[in-house]
Amino acid sequence: MRREQGLVVGLVALSVTAGWVGWSGKVLLLPVAFAFPVLWSQAPTRIAAVLVSAGYFLAASRGLPQGVATYYAVDLWSGILPWATASFAFVAVHTALWSERSRRGRAVGYAIASLLMAVPPFGITGWAHPITAAGVVFPEWGWFGFAIAAAGLAVLTTWLWPAAAIAISGFWLWSAAFWTDPALPEGWREVDLKLGAGLGRESSLQWHRDLIATVQDEAKQGARLIVLPESALGFWTPTVERIWTDGLSGLEVGVLAGAAVAGRDGYDNAIVNITSVGSAVVYRARMPVPGSMWQPWRIWSEHPGGARAHFFANPVAEIDGLRIAPLICYEQLLVWPFLQSMTHAPDVVVAIGNGWWTQATSIVSIQRASALAWARLFGKPVAVSFNI
Repeated sequence: MRREQGLVVGLVALSVTAGWVGWSGKVLLLPVAFAFPVLWSQAPTRIAAVLVSAGYFLAASRGLPQGVATYYAVDLWSGILPWATASFAFVAVHTALWSERSRRGRAVGYAIASLLMAVPPFGITGWAHPITAAGVVFPEWGWFGFAIAAAGLAVLTTWLWPAAAIAISGFWLWSAAFWTDPALPEGWREVDLKLGAGLGRESSLQWHRDLIATVQDEAKQGARLIVLPESALGFWTPTVERIWTDGLSGLEVGVLAGAAVAGRDGYDNAIVNITSVGSAVVYRARMPVPGSMWQPWRIWSEHPGGARAHFFANPVAEIDGLRIAPLICYEQLLVWPFLQSMTHAPDVVVAIGNGWWTQATSIVSIQRASALAWARLFGKPVAVSFNI
């Protein structure tokens, strides 16, 4: 009994370490998350599988309590419940599919769990998915690399795990030795802002003029297309459109920027493409942040609202003769938005976010690392723009 208890304590400690280090925001450390299926498969009981799964996910998502507290201006303890709630799907799926019968049963169970956590509905909270590290281990291998990584994760739950771990570590070290971040297409600029909570909430004329001045400065330095963060434009209205098209007059430059597009039953968290001759909404978020933005329960209330989720819609958009894979904020933590976009062979990944509420956490760094890893897996350039 004591030996088993010691084993469980060791497995939980290692799973916490894997979640903490793998999801530290350093892209080259993402493969540490590959340790999770090994630890999960070593659990001697279902209760131990619960503890291992919870330890990994809670460590990986450790920034959530502080982020919630900042976003809602409440104390840190108020962020504990959303943190625990967010872990429920991950822990429940991996607990239900853990098998005490055989290693083969656990390999099949992990493969199913991995799939479920990659797509809706469970994939809606499918953060910290180890498959994200495929781009670090097998950069530019594309779908073949993805398949090898998925198979490798399953093999890590079998008696062959030492050989699989050695092979994966070898590819990881080789990749790290020659790693280069994806480059931007020629003429593109990614602009990070440090405007805090005001971005998306401030709507004065001067606010827009200041942002336009930033774009004008980039255009004078040769930028052909400029990427601004999520919510940079606030609510997108005909008046705001006119301010921006007038501000770009005489410039051969385009702007990709986040905005909120209002509708009868809510709004879309969107990306707008603007030039001096007009604008177009080119992307509507497939998965806004659950709870704070996407509130599906409101459909039954007298006052429906919140951000709409378009799940599998508009995975790519045509911009400046290129096909882009757009991802807004929360989507960068999930699996299916990336994979769906990649089935359409995009030319560029565009990842934007508004992370002012993540101060003192690693959330934005994790989002950046995730976007870089997926882009490297498929050999795509990536433009990343955040407000903090």
